[in-house]
Amino acid sequence: MADRGARALSLPEDWPAHPDPILALNRMGTFDWDLDTGLFHMDAQAHEVFDLLPEEYDGRPESLAVRVPPPEAARLDAVVARAIKDGSENYGAYFRIRRRDGTRRWTRTQGYIRRDATGRPRRVVGIVRDATEELADSSARSLRAAQDEAFRQQAGVVQAVSAALAHARTVRDVIDVLKDTHGIRRLGAASLVMGLVEAGRIRLVAEAPVGSFVPADKVNRIDEPYPMSEVVRTLQPRFIESPEEFAEGYPILWPHLTDLHITSAAYLPLIAQARPIGAMGLLYDDRRGFSAEERAVLVALGSSIAQSLQRAMLYEQEKDLAQSLQQAMLPRTIPSVRGADIAVRYRAATAGGALGRDIGGDWYDLIPLPGGRVGAVIGDVQGHDTHAAAVMGQLRIVLRAYAAEGHTPATVMARASVFLHELDTDRFATCLYAEADLATGVVQVVRAGHIDPLIRDGDGSCRRVPVQGGLPLGLSAEFGRLEYSVTTLELGPGHTLLLCTDGLVERPGADLDDGMRGLVRLVGEGPDDVRDLADRLIRLAEERGGDDDVALLLLRRRVPEAPRAGGRLQQHVAPGCPEALAQARHMIRAAVRAWGVRDRSDEIELAADELITNALLHTEGSAIVTLRALDDGDHRLRIEVEDSSSALPRRRDAGEDGVCGRGLLLVDRLADSWGVEARGSGKAVWCEFRMPAHM
Repeated sequence: MADRGARALSLPEDWPAHPDPILALNRMGTFDWDLDTGLFHMDAQAHEVFDLLPEEYDGRPESLAVRVPPPEAARLDAVVARAIKDGSENYGAYFRIRRRDGTRRWTRTQGYIRRDATGRPRRVVGIVRDATEELADSSARSLRAAQDEAFRQQAGVVQAVSAALAHARTVRDVIDVLKDTHGIRRLGAASLVMGLVEAGRIRLVAEAPVGSFVPADKVNRIDEPYPMSEVVRTLQPRFIESPEEFAEGYPILWPHLTDLHITSAAYLPLIAQARPIGAMGLLYDDRRGFSAEERAVLVALGSSIAQSLQRAMLYEQEKDLAQSLQQAMLPRTIPSVRGADIAVRYRAATAGGALGRDIGGDWYDLIPLPGGRVGAVIGDVQGHDTHAAAVMGQLRIVLRAYAAEGHTPATVMARASVFLHELDTDRFATCLYAEADLATGVVQVVRAGHIDPLIRDGDGSCRRVPVQGGLPLGLSAEFGRLEYSVTTLELGPGHTLLLCTDGLVERPGADLDDGMRGLVRLVGEGPDDVRDLADRLIRLAEERGGDDDVALLLLRRRVPEAPRAGGRLQQHVAPGCPEALAQARHMIRAAVRAWGVRDRSDEIELAADELITNALLHTEGSAIVTLRALDDGDHRLRIEVEDSSSALPRRRDAGEDGVCGRGLLLVDRLADSWGVEARGSGKAVWCEFRMPAHM
């Protein structure tokens, strides 16, 4: 709305220090607005135009609000802002002021925008004058144009508020948009109140400014004689155009409004799908009556707010359902484990967008196993929706069942992959399963497309532990690659095993390895207590935000009080896999040392090695090695090597130059007893060693 006529203003650089006397003679006031300091200087004639005494004005534009009603101020601000933004040299506008006696006067302003060498606006200088008679003498067409402009401004209010509401996801977001000071100013109201319908009552959810709500009750019945109750009952807006109409129509309510100096009000029903979900009241202290256009604008505003509220309510319902489903699928409690300190944490995603995105398929689980062992699971089903959470719940249950049945870690992972493949879903999942014997510290780990675990030592140092991995669950069955390698780790007393999902380390555009190195550093610098450490890590994840959920499991091995019997360890050894054979030896060596039979460790390891080698050489298949500490009155350590061949082993004389045939002879000499047992389609060759009585 730039006014090119303002070019006629020929103003010196020090204006208005020496204003043109011709302006004063024509009853034009001058102003100088310093945009850097925000001060708005006016001369004596400008004070008279605004009906202000010099001592009543402190030089701030905001102080003119005593004379310029909020809708007029908002419209004038928009004109000035547009002129500054589009590079105009000047602007002009008509606006109304309210004099101290309550009368309304039209005012005309013209401003000239001064910019520096870079084009940045630094000052606005111009004039103001009373234009009431000018407009009164103008044609009805000009007046109608002003009314049309006012209507366009009001329509712009609906558009601005609707645009702000488009980003609101929750009911609180909607309320915050409307309660915001700028929001109330856009609406041109002195105060706002909003209530939502709940179980036949209207509950107050917003009031602005705070304390402006009347009556003071937070909850009112729909049949009470209040305007909000009336619009909910009738589904029709209620426009109150004068204090007298307010007092007559609502005698119970009116006495509470006298201190607010309310002159008119608009109460709007908030209707969604032909059902009232609430009501909103806009109270004014500077106007009487509503034109047909203004009523239409306010009704449109109520419709926009109702749609936003319904969308927010639906989102919150979906979110509550999703979070309930997520919590139902995760373990309700984590069992206490003798010999370990455990901490688990879960953080939901905070994605902005479609409903249901605040839920995912991340999970953790802790499974008590026979012999004092424990299984720790961390996993992540593809996707962020309720379907991912449902698949996660089913997968968690089958993993728990397979582990509790006593299967080896590799078998547990392979069977879970087959289950997911046969499930009616297109989702896959990454997973890491760790089976720990807390007496020996031996941990057998299987990884299916998941990130590696971390181990924090007793001295606080932390490291990433590379674990040989396989395909994610569901994909390994699809591609026929169900062999999962087992990595054997040793968790020393006071050491902590950390399992987590990638939401804790991944960031958009960042390398996963960099994220893992950052996590290693955070864990190393964190507190010793696993609960405090878990709290710190999940708090950092919440501060960082992100669109992925996070699951976290920490297991700290305590210092064993004394060796104990009844332990059981198991290892799968594939043919042609030197790493698996080395891991089995490592498992046996660590267990023998922990169980207090160190003096016979060489004999036990050699006998076990011979049994494993025989199974791999003579059956051309894999072997399962099981180590047990038995306490049935006669303390023994038992080694079993199971294979799928039904052919029984026999001792042979190797001869002087033979290199084969001595395996069972060695076992017979080293072990206290040995034998063979049939096992379904295969067999198990075993040997036993007596252990000290303290076992």
